[in-house]
Amino acid sequence: MSEKTPFELMMEQAQEMAKAFNPQLTSFSPKGFEQMWPTMPKDMMEMMFGKGLSKDGLDAKTRLLLTLAGLTMQGAQAEAQVRMTVRHAQEAGATEDEIAETIAMMSMFAGLPAMTRAMEMARDVMNSEKDGD
Repeated sequence: MSEKTPFELMMEQAQEMAKAFNPQLTSFSPKGFEQMWPTMPKDMMEMMFGKGLSKDGLDAKTRLLLTLAGLTMQGAQAEAQVRMTVRHAQEAGATEDEIAETIAMMSMFAGLPAMTRAMEMARDVMNSEKDGD
């Protein structure tokens, strides 16, 4: 006899509640969020987050690579944020090697599972950018 855990019961209840509120929520995918947020042009990122903020400070590319490192450190749980940050880092001039190295460096601090998950997401974004998706 397999009894359900409290977490499984809670998830079932949440799914039933979502179905009652809006049947479309049963097929919800977080990937849809990233499509709602366009990639900012590099000049806008520099103005808002780069040298425009502090002319002697970090540029937008470096800030985005640091953000990617932080998201990886959190266990790469925020998929939409990781994917958007990779997209924006590329727009700000980061190469695929720089993105991969940023994520790989976090293996020492966040662990291999977090690094692997972030790398999978980044690779997916970089491949979709090449394919023109």
